[in-house]
Order: sequence, then C-alpha cells, then structure tokens
Amino acid sequence: MNDLKLSILDLAYYSPNNHSAGEVLHNSTEIAILAEQLGYHRYWFAEHHNSASLMSMFPEIIMTHVASKTSRIRVGSGGVMLPNHSTLSVAERFSMLEALHPGRIDLGLGRAPGTDGRTAYALRRSWDVMREDTFPRQLDDLLGFFSHDLPEEHEFTRVIANPDPSLVPQLYMLGSSTGGVQFAIQKGLAFVFAAQINADMAIPVMQLYRQQFRPSKYYDRPKAILSISVFTADTEEEAYYQAAPTLLMWTMLATGKRITSFPTPVEANSYPYTPQEKSVRDQQMSKFVIGTPEQVADQLRLWAAKTDADEIIMVDGYPEMEARRRAYTLLAHQFDMIG
Repeated sequence: MNDLKLSILDLAYYSPNNHSAGEVLHNSTEIAILAEQLGYHRYWFAEHHNSASLMSMFPEIIMTHVASKTSRIRVGSGGVMLPNHSTLSVAERFSMLEALHPGRIDLGLGRAPGTDGRTAYALRRSWDVMREDTFPRQLDDLLGFFSHDLPEEHEFTRVIANPDPSLVPQLYMLGSSTGGVQFAIQKGLAFVFAAQINADMAIPVMQLYRQQFRPSKYYDRPKAILSISVFTADTEEEAYYQAAPTLLMWTMLATGKRITSFPTPVEANSYPYTPQEKSVRDQQMSKFVIGTPEQVADQLRLWAAKTDADEIIMVDGYPEMEARRRAYTLLAHQFDMIG
C-alpha cells in the first residue's frame, strides 16, 4: 500500500516545564510548515476545553494562522464539537476560511462536548440544550447553511451563512463507536474513526461505513480515514521514551486522576506505576503505534489494510520539538513522500 496518505492531528500539548502557551502554538505552526515540505496530506487541530495540558480550544483560530503560513497542505479541524457552537457561526467561519484558502480547508465534526459537563454548560449556557441531543438537527442546519437549501418551512430559511454557496469545506464526520458513523453513512460524508480512543471497534465500524454509505452531493463514494497515536524515532527505545508522557496521561484519565499538566519525558519515564496503573497502561497500548520507522510503517499499512482506510491521521503527542521534527522526517522518507 504505497499510496497510503499520511496526515497529522495536533492536540497542542502544553507543559509549563517545557514551553509557554504561545510557544506551543508557534511550534505547531512550525511542524505544519515542515509537514507540508515533507509531503503530508493534511494537518488538523482538535477541540478540547477545561484542560490543563491542551492548548487547542478553538481549532479554527490556529487553523487560520497555519493556513496563512502554508500553501498546499490541507488544514482542518479534528474536529469542531458542534453541540458547543452556534451552527450558523460554524458555517460562517469555515466559509470564510474556504474563501481565504480555497480547496484547502477541512471541517471535521464531532458530537461529543470535548470536555466535562460543567464546562459544556459554561460554553452553551443552557441546561435545556444539555438535556437533549441537538446534533442531528444541528448537522442538518449546518449542511443547509453551506448549500443554501434549507427547507422553505425552516425557521432559518431566510438566513444565509455567506453570499456564495460554493464556499464549502471538505466535510468529515468523526466517531469512535457506532454512533457517529451513522451520520456519515446517512449524509454521505467522509468518516474518520478515532482508534486512539477505541481501537477495538475500528475494524467493524469502518466496515459498516463502507457497506452502508449513501452517496451524496459531497461524496459519491466512501472516504474512510483512521486516526491513531503514533510515535517513532531512530530506535525503538527512543520511540517508547517519547510516547511515555501520552501513555501516562491516558492511564491517569482511565483511572480517574486529573492531569495538572502534560508530563515531561523524564517525569513520565520515571513515574512509579502501581500494579493497577501498569495494567491499565498495558491495556492502552492497542491505541498506539510505537517503534522504528520501519516498524511503524509496517503497522500503519496493516491498520490501513485491516480497516480499508484511505488515509492515516497520526495523533501528535511528541513532548519535544526535535523529536517531532525527526519523527515526521523519518516517516516521510520511509513512505517515500519526499519528491
């Protein structure tokens, strides 16, 4: 599978021991520029709130900056958690991005809040909205705003998100279970499965998507992407060293412990795991691809073959800039991406 496309999902990890908040975002920009030079296909940012370790709260803000610093690589959200937002505002913002950077903007959509309940309430300011599943209606409204074809009887039928109905980013539905994929199937959208959250469901859900996909004005055939956490380095030992902070963070989350900041490699590699925590950490390993470039390439091709994925989005958790630069350079050479 030599034509497998590789992309990057940046969570903008923040550790006060390593970088300032501004440096985190500027480092992300630098990596996006490097990714374009190396031949990566797209560079996405996530949406998370009330986090002491993540600086990616509103992806479209950093997207605007990164898109202006690059010229070819696709830039997108992985994703915008639609229930947190005014649907009209999302359509307006991404229409403007598409106008500024035509043919390069991706809008990945998620159903989850990307945070805890109280923070979701702080974002939405309504317990009534919190009690109902607004996503199906919001998705219909968003697609209608983009294509200027809301039903005549719709309350917003006279509202336009932009004066040009051609300003539509590439649309993706995100999911980690059988829930999100149904919207991708029914609306004819591309689908991204988050194996970094639920690796065990990747194969059956991706199969379901391809089997039941309904063609639409957006896609005439299924487009399936797999996202997974990836760490590589010159040696397997170094790759595991770089992966240790993310592994520790996932272990703490799985055991109900709050993360005060993204741990450094030294902190993570010297952390005294309890037997229970070690067991949980070992269970998290299925969500990771870790090793030398050769090992990682083999594993990614295997994942793509098993899930019939057109593309792999690698979740970026490297704690050190030089390790990030080196890792993406090594993989670009391994996949013959550099012209």
